[in-house]
Amino acid sequence: MRINDDLDKPVTVDAAELGWIASPAAGVERKMLYRVGEEVARATSIVRYAPGSAFPAHSHDGGEEILVLEGTFQDEHGDYPAGSYFRNPPGTAHSPASADGCVIFVRLWQFRAHDTAQIVRRPGDGEAVAPRNGATSARLLFADAAEKVLIEDWPADTGITIDNRQGLEVLVISGSLLIDGERLATGGWCRLPAGMNLAATSGADGARLWLKEAPLQHADVLTMPE
Repeated sequence: MRINDDLDKPVTVDAAELGWIASPAAGVERKMLYRVGEEVARATSIVRYAPGSAFPAHSHDGGEEILVLEGTFQDEHGDYPAGSYFRNPPGTAHSPASADGCVIFVRLWQFRAHDTAQIVRRPGDGEAVAPRNGATSARLLFADAAEKVLIEDWPADTGITIDNRQGLEVLVISGSLLIDGERLATGGWCRLPAGMNLAATSGADGARLWLKEAPLQHADVLTMPE
């Protein structure tokens, strides 16, 4: 399966227009934003857990990055309410579930071999950093020499340009963005290759965004099994 797999082209997805696709676990469904592979895949998805649903225990040989968008995501290590962000590096394992239901944003098999930091940020965690011109606030969730992950708040009806030197991914957590005449509501996702700047305008309610500034695929990304 290949979905939005040309990393040299910009991609904008209004996730509200996508249907939910069943996963192998009962009650767990996905909206596929980017995918190369079948059940083992290099993938970016929005995943919905119905109340009481669970996924079997599994390890993440390629690493896993999660942002909780709605409800409370759970595993044997704890509860993660909306706004939680964590990185499970290669070799970690868990048994994910949600007693009351949740929606999460997930990136799989996009880690580097030496990226071994396990990060858990609760809602509101992260270093407050100087916001870019036009934004009202910014929190740094993760940064190393290869990538930077932020939560940013943009005020209503504000145009902002992001200089994109490495590659850029943007998820609309709340509010909306207008990009090249296309409106992205909550759950909307945009990916731009290096050198293509993002010029966007927030909607009437402003926007809260998750942003990743990093190569769209690291040169030393972990190799998936055949």
